[in-house]
Amino acid sequence: MAPQYLQRILRAQVYDVAIESPLDLAPRLSRRLGVEVFCKREDLQPVFSFKLRGAHNKLAQLSSERLQHGVICSSAGNHAQGLALAARRHGVRAVIVMPENTASIKVEAVRALGGETLLHGQTYDEANEYALKLAAQQGLEFVHPFADPDVIAGQGTVAVELTRQWKEPPRAIFVPVGGGGLIAGIGAYIKQLHPQVKIIGVEPVEAAGMHDSLRNGAPVTLAHVGIFADGVAVRRVSDETFRIAQEVVDQIVLVDTDEICAAIKDIFEDSRVIMEPAGALAIAGLKHYLEDNGVDGGSYIAINSGANMNFDRLRHVTERAEIGEHREALIAVKIPEQRGAFLHFCEALGAHNVTEFNYRYAASRDANLFVGISLTDGRREAAEVIRSLQQSGYAVLDLSDNELAKIHVRHMVGGRVPDLDDEVICRFEFPERRGALLSFLQAIGGRWNISLFHYRNHGSDYGRVMAGVQVPTQQRDDFREHLDTLGYQYIFETQNPAYRLFLGSEQD
Repeated sequence: MAPQYLQRILRAQVYDVAIESPLDLAPRLSRRLGVEVFCKREDLQPVFSFKLRGAHNKLAQLSSERLQHGVICSSAGNHAQGLALAARRHGVRAVIVMPENTASIKVEAVRALGGETLLHGQTYDEANEYALKLAAQQGLEFVHPFADPDVIAGQGTVAVELTRQWKEPPRAIFVPVGGGGLIAGIGAYIKQLHPQVKIIGVEPVEAAGMHDSLRNGAPVTLAHVGIFADGVAVRRVSDETFRIAQEVVDQIVLVDTDEICAAIKDIFEDSRVIMEPAGALAIAGLKHYLEDNGVDGGSYIAINSGANMNFDRLRHVTERAEIGEHREALIAVKIPEQRGAFLHFCEALGAHNVTEFNYRYAASRDANLFVGISLTDGRREAAEVIRSLQQSGYAVLDLSDNELAKIHVRHMVGGRVPDLDDEVICRFEFPERRGALLSFLQAIGGRWNISLFHYRNHGSDYGRVMAGVQVPTQQRDDFREHLDTLGYQYIFETQNPAYRLFLGSEQD
């Protein structure tokens, strides 16, 4: 299979729309990691993403008869812009079907490239089904974002450029993975010419479709994918990309949201460019890999795949980057509710810089502090701080990896409530669209009382909610069944220590 793709890639036509993106050294990151880190700058493409390569090559391989009515795809992201630009270059109609909750900035970007946008459905699957229906009705050519061999070959031209640009083959190339088209194209080419170079895919832990498929030995469909790195939020890789990955991918590295945010900051510090979350995946995976393997020296390449970042997501990124780089620790500390307790705690903390300090008076004997601490020596320093405070007699809980604490509780510390034993805490995700919050509350219904509510928009297509609902014990099964019918992703968090310390009943 791989030799066939070698020919396809060498014959691919992409440069009517794409540029040969540079391979840049990341000097600051290289010094810090003790290796040479090179970034393949696909964020510098005309649509700020590699996706136009595959879209244009697909159209270049089609006859005028197949293109006469135009092309269509379903996408709310970079593939939509890539296809719109490729279609304009070929002088054909491009129809892009997007979910109704797609951010207006993405819709306008496609329209600016000459694409016709149709908003349909609440999910990608609904939009995709409608696009396939329109393709059949109007004779439009459907262009899949990653399952098509010509699309894969177009993405593989990234690898052709790499072999011209590097001075010597790197130890490994790190590639972000969504549907698998990019890693399939790069891997198919590199492994034919330089089989010793490792091809390492990187996925979010919440969207590990290729990782789980390779482990399973066949493509799997994820029940749910995380929303932060939306550019790779794919529930199922294609049969074609999976088959190629089995041959050419050496390893899949999984990274979390904090690691992705830290990688966005790393890239910014070296290039002054802000990657989208999916675009920074490769750097996040490279750092994770080096930390796990203790590698010293050598050169590594990361594919910076895209920079279509919504500006209003930056607040969330900056909040999480320091934790992802292990430059900040979040802890809960119990102190006596008495005069001078704050002073004594700060004396015990010493010279460490406090980045966040949340407290509210508690009528009980003890009070809980939510504290952020700046670190210069990562996890080792955090462990030392916690151990020192414990030796001073304080009860300390590390919340640095507690998602509820990082998304919601840190913004809500305001006091606990007496006599609220029947409160159930859930985290929800729901699509961002006009009236979404009202629809969510209506769906929860009036049968149970909402006792706590916190919502944050992180600049993505989905909103995140923490809700407290008073549900008597004998109605818990009914409540769970009701949630299952709503169609929202949810997680029960009633036993989460961050909730119980700062927001729960005083009886906890």
